[in-house]
Amino acid sequence: MSDVRVRFPPSPTGYLHIGSARTALYNWLFARKHGGKLVLRIEDTDAERSTEASIRGIIEGLEWLGIDWDEGPYFQTAFRDEHVAAARRLVAEGHAYPCFCTKEELDARREAARAAKGDYRYDGTCRRLAPDEAAARVARGEPHVIRFRVPDEAGSVVFEDKVYGRLEKAYADLEDFVIVRSDGSPLYLLSNVVDDVRDRISHVIRGQDGLANTPRQILIYRALGAPIPVFAHMPLTLDPQKAKISKRKHGEIVAVQFYRDNGFLPWALCNFLVLLGWSPGDDRELFTREELIQAFSLERINRANSVFNYNKNDPKFFTDPKALAVNAHYLRTMPVEDLAGLVEAELRAEGLWDDAYAGERRDWFLRTLDLIRSRFHTLKDFPRAGRAYFADDYAIEDRAYKKNLAKHPDLAGWLPRLADRLAGLAAFTPEATEAAIRAYAEGLGVKPGVLINGVRAVVTGQLAGPGLFEVLDVLGQDRVVDRLRRTPERFAERSG
Repeated sequence: MSDVRVRFPPSPTGYLHIGSARTALYNWLFARKHGGKLVLRIEDTDAERSTEASIRGIIEGLEWLGIDWDEGPYFQTAFRDEHVAAARRLVAEGHAYPCFCTKEELDARREAARAAKGDYRYDGTCRRLAPDEAAARVARGEPHVIRFRVPDEAGSVVFEDKVYGRLEKAYADLEDFVIVRSDGSPLYLLSNVVDDVRDRISHVIRGQDGLANTPRQILIYRALGAPIPVFAHMPLTLDPQKAKISKRKHGEIVAVQFYRDNGFLPWALCNFLVLLGWSPGDDRELFTREELIQAFSLERINRANSVFNYNKNDPKFFTDPKALAVNAHYLRTMPVEDLAGLVEAELRAEGLWDDAYAGERRDWFLRTLDLIRSRFHTLKDFPRAGRAYFADDYAIEDRAYKKNLAKHPDLAGWLPRLADRLAGLAAFTPEATEAAIRAYAEGLGVKPGVLINGVRAVVTGQLAGPGLFEVLDVLGQDRVVDRLRRTPERFAERSG
């Protein structure tokens, strides 16, 4: 399939939606696997809703995801004359005709059909006009649309969809459909086909909601004498209530930029999105870029709709648990040098960056990232849950205070005395601090866990995290001792 050419044609009427991003990803994977081309085409014909900001958002979203294109971006409005010329050709060759029926007339017929408990389809009133009469009325400036003439004979449109298999639509079930509005603007049905013909698109990979248009578009391809591309319609992505994910209903949580701005890694989001409707045929869920390109095929796209299980009411786990799990995997396994640059941006944004982390404290910075990332899910966790490693003005989270401090008020006196013991250690190593804390607990007659958990809450502000003794090693003797000595202040902050 060396001549594979696919396209991603978003409408710039908002941000890059995750459903659109998945469509772009499937097209990109298919093109890359077969050495083909991906065309980026901006379908900007909705003048009222298309904005420059939306166009920038789409392009920035694709670039962030790493979905590159080979041609474009082309803008559909730039080819309007081609669309109009195609409509005129279809009229001239008898495949389309001007329709002068008014909205009021059509509404009356539709209402009559409804009253008779029947389905309304355009009755072909204007297709019966003599060509000379129709041309004369057009010349007089009579308002009209242009309708495509569905074949009169018995028959059907039959095509093989790469996902849904053999599909058929009888001509008798299709009405003569509008391809040009009364204001002279071509409709999507026509423009999309003309653009695909011009761009030599070999495969149309799009959402299942485009399936209803396919029989009509195939008729247009035939009438234009153009090759018909291979179609592959992807299942829809639904929300937890099984409703279709949409920008209008679900807001920013379905925007690619939302995930970028909330600490997701671009390839992690791609890896998650590809699994919304596709599987490799085995139990693999994590792929490198090259592995996914090699594994991808249209035949492995599922017919069943997928569910995006986000939880917009949970500020920590706001998105699909699998999306977080995939992101956490890449966050925890990527080369720490690569991670460092991403975390630097997050720390700078929160005013926590120290230039020493790129200089004399570089080794400490990398070692700290490698330690603390084991419990993190997104890049935002580093300045938030990891704040205590980069600053001294951190809060003790409520769960840590209630469970590990408030239940043991004696810690207000125990931990400052423990600080004195740790200050006297000649070697502040994980082995030395563990031995000192366990010995102190034994002397107090309490379980070591009481001290260990209390120390963690005071020195990191967290309920859980990496092994405490490795944490103390990274924080360093002076910082740990100082924080433990301030334990009474921490209790006073809460009681006050």
